[in-house]
Amino acid sequence: MSNNRLLIKTCTHIIRKTQAHFDCAFKKYGLSSGSYPYLLALSDEEGISLDKISKKLGVDKAMSTRTIQKLLAQGYLTKTPDMEDLRAFRLYLTDRARDCIPKVRGEIIRWIDVITDGLTEQEKDTVVRLLLQIEANADKIESKRMDETQWK
Repeated sequence: MSNNRLLIKTCTHIIRKTQAHFDCAFKKYGLSSGSYPYLLALSDEEGISLDKISKKLGVDKAMSTRTIQKLLAQGYLTKTPDMEDLRAFRLYLTDRARDCIPKVRGEIIRWIDVITDGLTEQEKDTVVRLLLQIEANADKIESKRMDETQWK
């Protein structure tokens, strides 16, 4: 198998295993691999809008709307009208979410320890640096694609 195919296959496999692990680990909180990032994003910046959290997480607004509705129903979030833009609202964490976030972060750290077992700190740094470069390259292509489709 070529390195190109192996890179994609390996990344996809890691993503699937990570999602499956988090789905299982977070089930007791009613969270999934798709919902916990919203809590973490809001813990970094409470009071942001649906549009901003969607951009921050790199997902479309429809996906964010569905996930936020679930998190609201579960008591993890509250929303208030945005006084600057009456069509929008601002999102805030509840005490339930604040209590859960350290547990989520702890599970993420445990998972990282599992998947990087046997790597030195220098090797971990190298992996992160290389993946960030790959991500930056992907972002360039995505931005170019978005620019091209915007003007059609």
